[in-house]
Amino acid sequence: MTDTTHGVKPTSAQPCELTLTTTKTETRVDTRLMAMHLGNQHRHVMALIEKYAKSFVAFGKVLFQRASSLDSATGQRERFALLNEDQAFFLLSLSRNSDRVVDLKVKLIQAFSEARRAADQRQGEYLPTYHQLHDVIHSLACESSNEKFVHMNVNKLVNKAAGVEAGQRAALALPQQSLLIVAQAVAANALRGAADHHAGYERVKQSLQALAAVTQLEHRP
Repeated sequence: MTDTTHGVKPTSAQPCELTLTTTKTETRVDTRLMAMHLGNQHRHVMALIEKYAKSFVAFGKVLFQRASSLDSATGQRERFALLNEDQAFFLLSLSRNSDRVVDLKVKLIQAFSEARRAADQRQGEYLPTYHQLHDVIHSLACESSNEKFVHMNVNKLVNKAAGVEAGQRAALALPQQSLLIVAQAVAANALRGAADHHAGYERVKQSLQALAAVTQLEHRP
């Protein structure tokens, strides 16, 4: 008898790579991937989450979503959950320590640790130019009742130049994160010496358009 999650029959599906999903606030793991690595049917994993819902919620809100099944050729949609680190390990605590379970624990520890290191690195590199940019904006727009919109509009220009969608900054790969840092520095430099925030915005727009043109040329085949 294979020791997997209690009462769950193993599936023959081969586990795919364990990757984490980054939301706007934190990194989570897809229960469909966990089921594959445990050798379980996903519906049984979801049944455990429903059965022990109060315990899972004690570690934070469980994010439920619907998407195409990972192992279905028909693309049938199914309900799944994105679990935070504590919720993921609580789910594994409901399983016997089989080789599969131990292997998944190791992979989760490695994945979440790497995600924390990457987040720390991004914060250390990204925040200085972000604060510099918005300090310059404040110096130009502090007397305007629309200052917050000036910050927002410059952020939109920076995101556009770096090819970043709204709400995606936390999940950027290193190359795009680097481009975002450069775009923030270019924008801050363009603002310096501007007569007011209106003139500053136009200078930022022109400078970032030039930056975007250069980076697009560099990426052409």
